[in-house]
Parts: sequence; C-alpha cells; structure tokens
Amino acid sequence: MELSINETKVQVTAADDTPLLWVLRDHLGMTGTKFGCGMALCGACTVHLDGKPIRSCTTPISAVGGKKVTTIEGIGATPAGKAVQEAWLTLDVPQCGYCQSGQIMSAVALLKGNSKPSAARIQTSKHQQPPGMVIGADGRSGPGSLNHGLSRATTIACQCLGADRAVHM
Repeated sequence: MELSINETKVQVTAADDTPLLWVLRDHLGMTGTKFGCGMALCGACTVHLDGKPIRSCTTPISAVGGKKVTTIEGIGATPAGKAVQEAWLTLDVPQCGYCQSGQIMSAVALLKGNSKPSAARIQTSKHQQPPGMVIGADGRSGPGSLNHGLSRATTIACQCLGADRAVHM
C-alpha cells in the first residue's frame, strides 16, 4: 500500500487492519508517535490525517490510503507546528516527554481550527487536558505542570502566528 507520510510517498506491506501507529513505528522507524493506552483515549499516538487529529493506535492503515498523514516528525514544516514547537522549547514544557508529541499535534490541530482561541478554550480543550492531568499546587509540580505549560505554549504559539491571520496547515 502507498501512504503519504509527511509529504513523502512510501510503500508499506502490512495487513489492512494494522494500526497506523505500528506502521509508523515498526515499518517506517518513525518513533516520535507514541503508544499510550491502545484505546484512543490518552492522545499519545495523535497524528494528523488530512489536517485533522486522529488517534493512530486505533486507525487501520486501510483508512489512510490516499490521504495525507502528518506526524510529529513533519509537523514543524507547517507554520502552526513550527510556532507550537518553538513555544514548547522556549517554555521548557515537557516533563518526561513521553506524551508530548501527541500534545503538540493536538495543540496544532486546535490552532488550525481556531487561530484565535480564548484562554478558556485552550484550557478546556479535550485535546489539551489528558485524563488525570491536574495542575499541582505550585503550578509546576506533578502531572499538571505539563498541562499548565501546554496552555502557555499554545497561547504563545497563537501570538507568534499573528492574531490577524488564520493558521494555514
């Protein structure tokens, strides 16, 4: 099967029901997209399919033929992706870093859908707050500091993109 991954056509030999996540990681050696829960709940496996965020752990490759897949390895080539990644680094957002690729992909999708999200929209976005992420009492400790940093990085990325223009992916 021919797939379009990060603007590059690749040939893959795998069963049609093989999850895209495993094709990316095991067949193509693209390990930036992570396995988290295997049930499309946590978002660690998020990639974009024709510009929309999907969970690659439950998406069979048969569903992606003829469509464009963008992974964490390719998102920096887009204006929104570059802005989010730069803000991520500037603010030192990651903790252990395991789920950050899915978080970046989700933040970019949020900005693509709404180039001027309110602070409340950023904070309450289901893509921005995985289950169990609660801001610690000091605003920096525990799993919540990723959520806090994620919100700040998304806000800065939005500002870097310019409030008067739409985000183009």
